[in-house]
Amino acid sequence: MTDDQRHILLVTHTGRAAATDTARLLITRLQAEGLTVVAPGGEAIELGVSGLGTWEGHEAVELVVVVGGDGTILRGAELARASRTPLLGINVGRVGFLAEAEQHDLDRVAVQIVARSYSVEPRVAVEVDVVVDGQVLHHDWALNEVAVEKAARAKMIEVGVEVDGHRLSRWGCDGVVCATPTGSTAYAFSAGGPVVWPDVDALLVVPLSAHALFARPLVIAPTSVIRIDVLPMSAPAVLAADGRRGLDLPPGARVSVRRSDQPVLLARLERTPFTERLVAKFGLPVQGWTVNRGGHRSEKPTPGEADR
Repeated sequence: MTDDQRHILLVTHTGRAAATDTARLLITRLQAEGLTVVAPGGEAIELGVSGLGTWEGHEAVELVVVVGGDGTILRGAELARASRTPLLGINVGRVGFLAEAEQHDLDRVAVQIVARSYSVEPRVAVEVDVVVDGQVLHHDWALNEVAVEKAARAKMIEVGVEVDGHRLSRWGCDGVVCATPTGSTAYAFSAGGPVVWPDVDALLVVPLSAHALFARPLVIAPTSVIRIDVLPMSAPAVLAADGRRGLDLPPGARVSVRRSDQPVLLARLERTPFTERLVAKFGLPVQGWTVNRGGHRSEKPTPGEADR
């Protein structure tokens, strides 16, 4: 794609005023630099910016830019992954763990998009197959996680879990989450799973409120295949991929989860260590100590520490 044919796909949470305002500013700035900005049909109408094109779902773009929270970024990932296009998120939600920038970074974002000053980081995705009565009835994928959960609030489900064809355990539970390292800070984290650095090659299995002696989060090999059987005596269950795409699972359904050969590509504006992202997103307490050159904690208090 030549410089005079540069197209950017913009995906926006148009139900949030802060997102639409940010998107309109970004469109104007990119258009001023000669870039063509397109948006999915309904969003293009809602944004109402002169010169904003309508994306029909198949035209090539060099970058997918998402303005919204993590839910909107996951929606953008559905569009970006199919064409192997990098995805750049601008957060106007709460945590926005998948986002690369915040609203106040808009000027910098526009400059770096125009200059193509960003790197591309592949993130592991998972594929899932649902088999009922020996037939594959559904195929899906997820960037964060695949969850098998109870369909009725009052009734837990009965599942059997296997790893690489070997039986692991049977759980009466609210569900099971199979997550990627990227998804370790999402649903799996809320369920008590560990935070996994994105460059760790692994998959997670996290039981939800399981009535069992052994029901701990598991970190398994990235090449492993996880199988979850909804047992015949179980209450009905549901499948959710990234919390967006769902499917009813009758008793007897079998769900297989494995790493996908096709990752999601995230555009990065700078090489920020994951530790710093974790601290910033969760507001972790990192002030209040100093370290001398020998690597030992200094006894000298920081300002105000002596009063506590």
